[in-house]
Order: sequence, then structure tokens, then C-alpha cells
Amino acid sequence: MKKRIQFSLVYRDMWQSSGKFQPRKDQLERVAPAIIDMGCFDRVETNGGAFEQVNLLAGENPNAAVRAFCKPFNEVGIKTHMLDRGLNALRMYPVPDDVRELQYKVKHAQGVDIPRIFCGLNDTRNIIPSIKWAKAAGMTPQATLCITTSPVHTVEYYSGIADELIAAGAEEICLKDMAGIGQPAMLGALTKAIKTKHPDIIIQYHGHSGPGLSMASILEVCNNGADVIDTAIEPLSWGKVHPDIISVQSMLKNEGFEVKEINMNAYMQARSLTQEFIDDWLGYFINPGNKHMSSLLLGCGLPGGMMGSMMADLAGMHRTINSIRAKKGLHEYNTDEMLVKLFEEVEYVWPRVGYPPLVTPFSQYVKNIALMNLLTIEQGKGRFVMMDDSMWGMILGKSGKIPGEIAPELKELAAKQGREFTDADPHTLIPNALDDFRKEMDENGWDYGQDDEELYELGMHPEQYRDFKSGIAKKRMLADLQKAKDARLGSKLSPEELAAFKHAKADALVAPVKGQVYYQFSGEGECAPCIEPFIGAEYKEGDTFCYIQASWGEIVPVPAALGGKLVEISAKQGSKVQKGQTLAWIERPKD
Repeated sequence: MKKRIQFSLVYRDMWQSSGKFQPRKDQLERVAPAIIDMGCFDRVETNGGAFEQVNLLAGENPNAAVRAFCKPFNEVGIKTHMLDRGLNALRMYPVPDDVRELQYKVKHAQGVDIPRIFCGLNDTRNIIPSIKWAKAAGMTPQATLCITTSPVHTVEYYSGIADELIAAGAEEICLKDMAGIGQPAMLGALTKAIKTKHPDIIIQYHGHSGPGLSMASILEVCNNGADVIDTAIEPLSWGKVHPDIISVQSMLKNEGFEVKEINMNAYMQARSLTQEFIDDWLGYFINPGNKHMSSLLLGCGLPGGMMGSMMADLAGMHRTINSIRAKKGLHEYNTDEMLVKLFEEVEYVWPRVGYPPLVTPFSQYVKNIALMNLLTIEQGKGRFVMMDDSMWGMILGKSGKIPGEIAPELKELAAKQGREFTDADPHTLIPNALDDFRKEMDENGWDYGQDDEELYELGMHPEQYRDFKSGIAKKRMLADLQKAKDARLGSKLSPEELAAFKHAKADALVAPVKGQVYYQFSGEGECAPCIEPFIGAEYKEGDTFCYIQASWGEIVPVPAALGGKLVEISAKQGSKVQKGQTLAWIERPKD
């Protein structure tokens, strides 16, 4: 029998590669025991990338979610790992050193064992400081090679980077094939080169299914010494996500590798729960196209993790471009034609900006340049005329060293605009910031949190954290959800049918008297103006929904019936209503 292969479940990345939101804390707590009972996983991805920002946008504290999700795996000895964007840590733009260093102390305290540290440019200067901070915090640093296929990304190129990262203290190496375009033969040769020189180094392979090469790549890396394989589970596996554990386990078992068996009852439970989460609310933000593989990705090299946002961006640009073409009397592109146009433009742009591996944030920058080019070409302005500072920052070297050569036309354009190239160490360009964040928390009376985790959250995601603390994030998310639900129902039902559907399981709250509606009462005999309650707000039996100020001045509270979830508001703030008029509909709690 061949060597033992371990499996990791990339539960966080499954969701990010499928749609907009992550499961809530309570959902993560429910699914964790089923994942454990499957019996086949030695590792689970519990955090990283969009996880925390998405939690904040949904109005949930990500620190509580990370601790809750890690805890059951910690207790049974399953290692937890997270995705870490190096210089950008857990966000899309650079992070100060003191915030990055605090991250490892916080995440280790929360139960995360392994940070997967990567730089989208494979610039070791963006990875090595994090290796040292992770080790100092008691974590196992896993340094990452972002895999792509280009003339400069050879086995020698990658193995040289691996040597440097291992010398700096990396205890593991991840081959991060984020677009799934790494050629299997090259990946096998790279795995062998690293293992031959560093036999004790753990190698973990992470490959998306998008263009269809991932299973062949898994077989190649395992036959050449890989130790751990990232996998997914239905109903989110395959498509733009990752291969399913059942198929990977079967293939490797029949190849003669030692692999753990799968408890299929537990698999079906985890599968059912994941589908339940989709049906509950996450599914409203999943693009159906992300369930499909596409060999078109081999040419443009875009990663599965950004396909959802790309399709949303493309839809808006599609309408604008077609509007321009219609005015010119030209053929309007259908969706497929527009997608091919974008992929072809990415293929044009990518070598000219120096072949940056197409992973966050550089995949977004390259895609955005291509998208803007399509617009400006239609406008008759040519290419590269709508690039923001982030796109230029990548080209100029402010995010790290570009692996290839920048095209002469872009060098000339930079000079014309007075932009300067730099070879400075990127992290030295960003001043420390924790003192300013401490001051902000002190001024707001906010607690730093257990192990300074709330301070860290503000430092890592300042805009999203402020919206989370104010409650705006929760209201915005629930409004987005209601809009998505209404849009889906509205595409199938008439306005009358839609109203009937929403009211079927809801109680009508009616005005007990004639008067004016207010949603806040000052307690001093006056009603105060305020914003209306948001769709999705939860009420308990006995809660007050609103107040009506009767024509004779009496203020009458309106109870929220038996409580439940607000699904529709019929009476606006300040509106005048008649006795018996419907104010709102509240969906009754489930039995």
C-alpha cells in the first residue's frame, strides 16, 4: 500500500466560491458534529478570506463564529486552518504590520491551528513576516505557492520560492491552485522537487474544479509525495468549487493509497444541513452558473472564488455596453458573447501586466482592467484609460514584485501620468495603526474583547466593523435578503399572488384606532421620528411594533401579535391610518 493521504474539508471556501454569504454561527455549530462524524477529515478550514467580512456584513460577530466553529474540532484533534492573504491578511488591501501580528495571537486563541499564508504575487517579502508572527503565536505556518500556468511560472520558479519560505521557517507548503488551471504534470513535478529536497515538509494541495483538471492534478501530486488534499461536499462541491470527498477518496483508495473511510450517514447529514442553509437564505446569493464547470477558464485563468462577483459585475457592464452598441446600430451581445469577450480581454491584459497569479486581490484587479477596457473600447477611447490606484499599485510594484515584464505601453502610460515604479518592501510602506484603533474603541466605549479580538476586528475590517456595531449591517443584509426573495418570487408570481404568498403564514397587524403611525416613543408623552423597522426584524410575543397617536392626542401602543418575523410594512413612518387598517404582516414563529 502507498503512503497515507489526509483529507481537509474547505467548508469556508465552498461557500465563498459559490455565493455571497457564509453560514451563521448557529448553523456552523449544527454542521460541525456531522463533519466530525464523517470520520474522514484530519483538517477543516474554519476561517479566512471573506469569512469575517461576510459575517460582519450579515450583522454577526465573526469572533464568536470562529470560536464556536473551531471548538468541536479542537476537542477531537481535527486541525483547523484559515486562509491568510499575507500583506492583505483577511481583506482586499494592505494591512499594517501591528494588525497583522495581532491576527496570529487572536486566531490561535480562538482555536485556529494553521494559517495558510499566501501572496498573490508569490513575493516572499509579503509572506516571511507572517511566518515569523505565526510561529511566535504558537501556530503552524503553512506557506503558499499560488499556482498558475504562464511562461514564467515553471517548476524551477516555484521550487526556488519554496526553498526560501522553508528556510524562513515555513513548516508546510500549500500548492494553491485557485483557478484549477495548474497543469497536472507540472504540479506532480513540483511536488516531487519539493519533497526530494525537503522530505519532512507537509505538502497540501488546494485545487478548484472549474476547468476540470483538479482530479488529474490530485492524482499527480499524491503520486509524487503530497500529504493532504483539500476537498468539498455536496451540494456545493464541483462546479467552481472543489472536488467532492467521495470521488477523491474513491480514486486514491483504488490507486493504492491509505485513506480513511467515510461514514456515509454522517455525510448525508452534513449534505442535508448544507442544503438547508442554502434554502434558508444563502441560496438567494448563489449564482446558478457557479455550479457548472467551464473549460473556458483555462484560457483566462480566473479563479473559482471570484466567479460570483464577476458575473454580477459583468451583468451591469453588459447592459451599459449593449446600450452603447444599440445607439450605434450594432449587434447587441448576448450573455455568452459577453462572457467570451471578457475572457478574451483578460487573456490580452494578463501578460501585459506581468502575469500576476490570478488570485485575490490581483484576479479582481486584472478582471476589472479587462472589464473597463471593454467599455472604453466601445466608447472609442481605447484600452487602459480607466484604472484606479489599486490596479496601478499592482502594476507599479506597490503590492510586491510582478513575476513577469510590464508591457512597454503601460510603462509609457505610467510615465505620462507621473506614476513611479518601486521595488520597496511593500509592508514598509504602511504605518502601524493599532494605537489609533485603540483610541477609537476607547472613545466609543467599545470593549477590546477576549484576547483583544474586538480590537483586532476593528483594525482588520474597520468599515464593516463600524457598520456591524451600529446595526446598519444587519438591516442592510435583511433588506437585501428580502429583495432577493421578492425578486425570485416575483419572477414566478403576479403581484396579487406574491402578496398572498407572503401573507399566507403571517398575521396582519391592524390599527386599533385612527391616527398617525410612529415607530418610536420618547416616553415623555410624545412620539419621536425614527427609521422604520426593517424587513426580517424579529419580534417576541408582547413586543411593541409601533405607536399610533390618536387625533385626541392619546398614544396607543400596537403589540406585535404572537411575535415572529416582519415580512411586509404597509404603513410608513408618520402616515395617517384608519381604525382597522393593516399596518404590517408578521410571519408566525415556527412550531
